[in-house]
Amino acid sequence: MPIPTDILAVPRPRNSIVIAYGKNKDLYAVRTRVGCRNDNGRHLPKNGPTIGHIVNGVYIPMESSDKKDVSMSEINLKDWAGIELCDKLFMDMQEELGRFYSRSDLMKLYCMAILRVCNPGIKDYELQEAYETSFLSEKYAGVPLSKNTVSRFLNNLGKAYARIIAFMQYRTSQVKADHHLLVDGTLKSDESEVNSLSDFSRKARTKGTRDISVLYAFDLEAMEPICSKCFPGNMLDLTSYKAFIKENGIHKGIIVADKGFPSSAAMEAFTSNPDLHYLNPVKRNAKLIDTHDMLSFTGILKGCEGITYRKEKCIGTDKWLYSFRDAWRAGKEEQDWLKNAKANGNYNLAVLQKKQKVFGTVVLESDLDLPAEVVYKAYAKRWEIEIAMRYYKHACEFDETRVHDDYSVIGSEFIDFLSTVLTFRIIREFDKIQLLDKMTYKKAMSVLRKAKKVKAPGSEWELIRINPGQLEILQKLKLVEAPETAPKRKRGRPRKSAV
Repeated sequence: MPIPTDILAVPRPRNSIVIAYGKNKDLYAVRTRVGCRNDNGRHLPKNGPTIGHIVNGVYIPMESSDKKDVSMSEINLKDWAGIELCDKLFMDMQEELGRFYSRSDLMKLYCMAILRVCNPGIKDYELQEAYETSFLSEKYAGVPLSKNTVSRFLNNLGKAYARIIAFMQYRTSQVKADHHLLVDGTLKSDESEVNSLSDFSRKARTKGTRDISVLYAFDLEAMEPICSKCFPGNMLDLTSYKAFIKENGIHKGIIVADKGFPSSAAMEAFTSNPDLHYLNPVKRNAKLIDTHDMLSFTGILKGCEGITYRKEKCIGTDKWLYSFRDAWRAGKEEQDWLKNAKANGNYNLAVLQKKQKVFGTVVLESDLDLPAEVVYKAYAKRWEIEIAMRYYKHACEFDETRVHDDYSVIGSEFIDFLSTVLTFRIIREFDKIQLLDKMTYKKAMSVLRKAKKVKAPGSEWELIRINPGQLEILQKLKLVEAPETAPKRKRGRPRKSAV
């Protein structure tokens, strides 16, 4: 029922609207007009609180009060410790991002990356509240992170893809020539019907879901991811390997890849960049293993218990072959084989004897003549990037995409990359104080989430009371000052001073 014209004609405050209410809709409240909201492309008015009523043709304002509704009150209890640690470890990233993005954009990137680390699995529509209830809003006030703002930002971020490439290339340009770059990928579930990156990977076909593929390069010496790139889930490893090196401008370092990334796939990059080298494992059925008798080991690796090795120059090429056998791993692989054979009822002595020759072995090829010890230690540390991927997918709950179209996927994955860099800096910090010897990464982060700050009336922000064990962790991380310990008093009666 429309509002009567005589009611609408009653003088009332500007930027207000009349609302009919009551059983017969014959009572009239006056509410403030506070703005507009977007409803599927339509701009609709947004009303504020009631400020008065129209009674007997007269506007009667509500009694003024100095007390606000709790919904309009300031937030004075906020997450602190996790935010403080992230900001301390990640602040230099602002300078890196500032080379390619405006201050407004880099602060969105910075805050979203931190919030994804501190709140694993957080949805984009939850970012605003997480920001307002954390100390990020105190350190960096006024960063807009509403659902619509974030959605538009991710889309625009992906559209400006050249900036992401430039950012990654800047990071790879800082890699030292003798550093080892571990290259590996991970599959992320993406069931979108509207982006070209989502497709069935080899693994996904068995589970009936679509994936996207994300490749990472991990600097072993720096202990952090250097660059990343998204590919369709169905793209072959050798195709993506070449494109990954080229797009990210990897011109120096020693790339240690997996068996799925043969050096031949990117040979042009290696030959055209004299400071770029490779150290790749070859498949166990490769002919060159038999050709060079690489499973006949010639020495024991110093400082590595149970490791035998062989080193040979590849016939007619500038490549070198390195083979290793881990006696402990060989025993484990044989046990697994026997267990599987027993379960499936297909035990075969001839097959076992053939397998025993390759159990616990790995053969690598490189364009460098290196000491066998250096080669083995570099490859043995590939588990570092496996950890990277595990933390990437599980600790931060980045195992599926949160958005749908191509641009938004690219933008969101860029922020996930930043979050992964930050995650590894946190891991290094936890390692310094041996915290991960006592608890998991997730447990350590949960301790930080318990350390909040409160602002009482007339007071400054103060840390809420936490138990001594949690406080000790904050002290070791240098988030709070450790109390000075008084020197221990010697037992017994104090010595008399000489007169």
